[in-house]
Amino acid sequence: MTYYTAASVGTPFEETVTRTRDLLAAEGFGVITEVDVRETMKKKLGIDFRNYLILGACNPPLAHRALETEDKIGVLLPCNVIVQETDAGVEVAAMDPVAAMGAIGNEALEGVAAEVKSRLDRVIAGLSG
Repeated sequence: MTYYTAASVGTPFEETVTRTRDLLAAEGFGVITEVDVRETMKKKLGIDFRNYLILGACNPPLAHRALETEDKIGVLLPCNVIVQETDAGVEVAAMDPVAAMGAIGNEALEGVAAEVKSRLDRVIAGLSG
């Protein structure tokens, strides 16, 4: 099972970050964390790294349902979405919550995971289309 969904996009990095945020918002997600990997690698290791941004996306009603079902599910929250420059251009990838939550073995989470996956898949599709 794949642990992510991804798409290559034809827009510049910064524009892709903005579009990703907008599409996440349209699906009910807010970005509650942001990690600039390029900046972190430069600051901590003195390494020049490509543009690589990790957005921690959270849909509060779905997160609440998951937390009410499984109190330790917070170790898998928020849902990470990356925007990165590659040799082929810019790529956006989102975690697959069905794969991540499937490892827990709590059948009550399946519906929440499927809903989150559906919304994240629409974000990715919106970027590639």
